[in-house]
Amino acid sequence: MCPPDALVPVAHASSRRGLVLSGGGMRGAYEVGVIQGIAEVVGAPPDGAPLFQVLTGTSVGAINATFLAGHAHARGHGIARLADIWRGLRIENHAKFRPGGLLRMAPLTRRVAAWRGRGATGHSLLDPKPIERLVRDSLSWSQLHENVDNGVVHALVVAALHVGSGRTTMFAELAPGATFLPSRDTRRLGRRERVTPEHVLASAAIPLIFPNRRIGGEYYCDGGLRFNTPIAPAIRTGADKLVVVSVMGSAQRRDVLPRAGVGADVPPTILLGRLLNALLLDPICYDLQVLERLNELWGALEKILPPDELHQIAELIERHRGIPYRKLDTLVFSPSEDLAEVTGRVAARVIEQAALPRVTRAALRWALHDSGLEADWASYFLFDGRVAEPLIDLGRKDARRRGAEIREFFGAGDSLE
Repeated sequence: MCPPDALVPVAHASSRRGLVLSGGGMRGAYEVGVIQGIAEVVGAPPDGAPLFQVLTGTSVGAINATFLAGHAHARGHGIARLADIWRGLRIENHAKFRPGGLLRMAPLTRRVAAWRGRGATGHSLLDPKPIERLVRDSLSWSQLHENVDNGVVHALVVAALHVGSGRTTMFAELAPGATFLPSRDTRRLGRRERVTPEHVLASAAIPLIFPNRRIGGEYYCDGGLRFNTPIAPAIRTGADKLVVVSVMGSAQRRDVLPRAGVGADVPPTILLGRLLNALLLDPICYDLQVLERLNELWGALEKILPPDELHQIAELIERHRGIPYRKLDTLVFSPSEDLAEVTGRVAARVIEQAALPRVTRAALRWALHDSGLEADWASYFLFDGRVAEPLIDLGRKDARRRGAEIREFFGAGDSLE
């Protein structure tokens, strides 16, 4: 499991809790299970506030975070409804493959998109219309803005990659009086504006799988390519305590390819899964490890340095980071089982039961057979409730078995379980 501690402030009675959700396609169902488990353990917070006041997400994490922000006024952030949405997915409706989409001429696609007034542009293997309808119709946009305007939600941040510059853009919708302290990192840019379906769709637009999205004349794609775990925006928008949900567990880290796949004969499906893991998952644990090491270093400095020297170091850190150093109470969840293997156990049945075109079914059968236990790709693209179900169940179980930690983190008594 990833390290449990990160940087920022010691919590107090009026702490502002943040939730950080990473990307990973269908693995986002695991995030839903974790939040559902937390809600079951905590019940209704004693102060009547939502479980989380600051929510940040990238890719599918942006979809989940936006839904939760739109339901922050409801008990448990409406997590049961979100779980039902995931369970209602069907591969024949939500993962329509179109191999010809990769062959389309981008200039023509852009002109057609502009003529239709839509934000999608460029090549894509999957038809974007189903996820567009899902994001537009299933997320409570007017209630989201009302929750932010009323201060029920302090901040919602979704990250997307600006195609032209390669900079990660963090779109932040903030409550009145809330601030987003800017980063000194030139690779990241914060923008305060209303979060719309286009922002969320841009954050989830994995290149070649889904088309780029246009926002204000600029083009964006999946924020997870460079910034899959948006911890910093949660800190910079005022979170005092953080829950971070990773979709990569220690059991998943395979350092070598299977013997049958060594060399030039490595199946392309395995390579695709490894590429997605490297782009979207590997940075998660690295970010958390760096934060833990800095946290430990600061703890050591507090023990050996006099206050005036420690203050000088703190000023130096603030000058370089643009934000004071603070120590953060953090609760990190990661899967107790390999999500690719969990997906693989049901993938064949899903493919056979779905009403798919013959060519699509044959291609998926081949891909599953070709990759065997290394079917990481399936945990990204098999958008189906029968795949989501075991992932939600695993997340819920992983959270509930840590009930004592959760109650302590939220300041809840045993009676709330």
